[in-house]
Amino acid sequence: MSVARLWYRYSPQILIGELLEKRWMEAFVPFVLMLMVIGAFALALPSQLSWISLQYLLRDFAPIALVTFAMALAILSGGIDLSVGATFAVANFVAIYLAGVLEWPIPAAILGTLAFGAFAGTVNGLLIAYLRTRPFLTTMVMLIILRALYDKLINGYTVELSSIMIEDPLWTMMGGGKILGLPFAAISLLVIGVALHFYLSRIRPGLHLMAVGSSRKAARHAGIPVRRAIFSAYLMSGLLSSFAGVIYAARQNSVGTGVGQGWEITALAAVVLGGISLNGGRGSIARAAMGAIAIFLTVNGLVQSGVHGSLTSATVGLVLLVAMGFNVKWAKNKAKITQKVYVSPTWVDFTPAPSIAADSGTPFAANDRLQEVETIGLNQIEGPEDVILDRQDRLYAVTRNGSIIRFSGPDFGTREEFARIGGRPLGMAFDRDENLIVCVAGMGVYGVTPERRVYKVTDETNRSWLSIKDDSRLSLADDLDIAPDGKIYFSEATIRYDLQNWALDGFEGRGNGRLICHDPATGTTRTILKDIAFPNGVCVAHDGQSILFCSTWLCKVFRYWIAGPKTGRTEVVIDNLPGYPDNINRSSDGNYWLAFVGLRSPVYDLAMASPGFRIRMVKRIPRDEWLIPGLNYGAVIKFADSGAVLESLWDPKSEAHPTITSMREHKGWLYIGGLENNRIGRIRLNGVDEGWTGWNSYWGTDARSGRKG
Repeated sequence: MSVARLWYRYSPQILIGELLEKRWMEAFVPFVLMLMVIGAFALALPSQLSWISLQYLLRDFAPIALVTFAMALAILSGGIDLSVGATFAVANFVAIYLAGVLEWPIPAAILGTLAFGAFAGTVNGLLIAYLRTRPFLTTMVMLIILRALYDKLINGYTVELSSIMIEDPLWTMMGGGKILGLPFAAISLLVIGVALHFYLSRIRPGLHLMAVGSSRKAARHAGIPVRRAIFSAYLMSGLLSSFAGVIYAARQNSVGTGVGQGWEITALAAVVLGGISLNGGRGSIARAAMGAIAIFLTVNGLVQSGVHGSLTSATVGLVLLVAMGFNVKWAKNKAKITQKVYVSPTWVDFTPAPSIAADSGTPFAANDRLQEVETIGLNQIEGPEDVILDRQDRLYAVTRNGSIIRFSGPDFGTREEFARIGGRPLGMAFDRDENLIVCVAGMGVYGVTPERRVYKVTDETNRSWLSIKDDSRLSLADDLDIAPDGKIYFSEATIRYDLQNWALDGFEGRGNGRLICHDPATGTTRTILKDIAFPNGVCVAHDGQSILFCSTWLCKVFRYWIAGPKTGRTEVVIDNLPGYPDNINRSSDGNYWLAFVGLRSPVYDLAMASPGFRIRMVKRIPRDEWLIPGLNYGAVIKFADSGAVLESLWDPKSEAHPTITSMREHKGWLYIGGLENNRIGRIRLNGVDEGWTGWNSYWGTDARSGRKG
């Protein structure tokens, strides 16, 4: 294999693209900057790397990190809290005054201090959330008030505070005690940080807060209590700042004029350095912690090096400007970079397709057998990608708007919505209990009982642990069939793209899909075959020993053995089809029907052998000018178990059925569905068993013994 082919087959673009797609890659710049600061600190002050020095650093780091978390919550909600430093300073005074001057029990003094923080946060929250004042101005006024209050308090209580000595084991533990060798303050910070992470990423009120920060209008339309979410952010900000004041008070046992001075700027710098968007809704507590570490070590390193305080403040300001520039550029260009490298075509060689010319003499020879088919539900249905009939001869079809439509009565003249699942329903099959099992793009596999109750069958499978992309969730479940033992076999066309971008998978030509098995008896779902190029139609063979499935982009039909001596093996049944295969279904004579959603063309075959051309096409020209497969000229073919093609049915003018994706044989008729069609077609078949249905070919006429789901 040539170097070029090896490059395109194992392109590093896939690794880069999937890395950039991960949400945690948004913190790439903050993480790198944090590592650079840690490295510079270690080189400049190696004496600070001893265990004793690290313990002191962790103890001193906790208060500023807590204040940073407070600022982060306010910003994530779409606001800002400039009063965190002043709240911290007053809380420091309140804790010492309650515990040392009034001699309250330490737990009561802590609760009293937290009550002050809650009060400060409540005032901010009420004004901003319910009276709709500006966060910047509101919290700036609160900063001025609290800072003036703090200065007044320390001047008025200088004598009382200068002579206090708090002797209490809990107070001592909070100030300088250790748990398992780590400072109490650091342990508290870790617990609070983990709790806040789960609050923002797993718990509903925290998710509401993030949603409000992303878009208040969208959150309001979604029914989220916007004002409550904003209020809670400022309440927690006050609580965190006041708890930081308690930790600081327990360590210092004193107050001073400079306590908390400029901490709001430091916290803001840490938040921005951590990559949290000032527009709200994007960021995390982990990123705030990264920024806090970088700022703390920078300031601490400058102080340890003897740099003047004004220069230290200027350095923090400079870091803030640089961080903002980096983060703005990264956020702006990350999506562009991802778009440029994510699509990674591979080399696909095709041999010339069999001729479909009317006089070619091949089984694929074009004809007009589908031109005059009967029409069902004309303009009453949109995109019936799959069709199926039940034991009562009622016809079901999926639609692009998430519904399943049922036609019944004479000539299927009665139309009704059987169920609304949502998503984009695709392939369907009935189980033994007459539950309709449906693949739904973007959702997984769902079922509908005869009583029309919708339930989830499965929406995940086992994860590939060596894959960067989390492929445990089902993104594009496509077609399915049910084996005689009740196991559900279904295809997932691609794990890299969603339904809106499925065409990009065709441009890649890679094995991004997989074949999956769900066992209702055990409730387990597992991937049985992966690295398939857009697996589509799935059909259990007549003998129940194997699964037939097609690869749309490779124009092949495969067999996967699920029983017998070949269990677990895969083999090619049909190679080099002249069209792009879609759904497969059994026929009454022991053979199989296969839909062509479109036809191959020499030009696109040539493009598949030129990955560089496809890369340039996707990157450089508008989507509506891309060269794409011919997906507007469909057909139906019949093939045998051996892979021999027996006959074909065509609509040469592409008027009745331009994109054929499915067909079902039922009591002497062939019913036809299509991804872009506005009707269902049916054609009378000659010389077939007119009593045969897909239902009793497996389950028999009296198979139903009960209902489940």
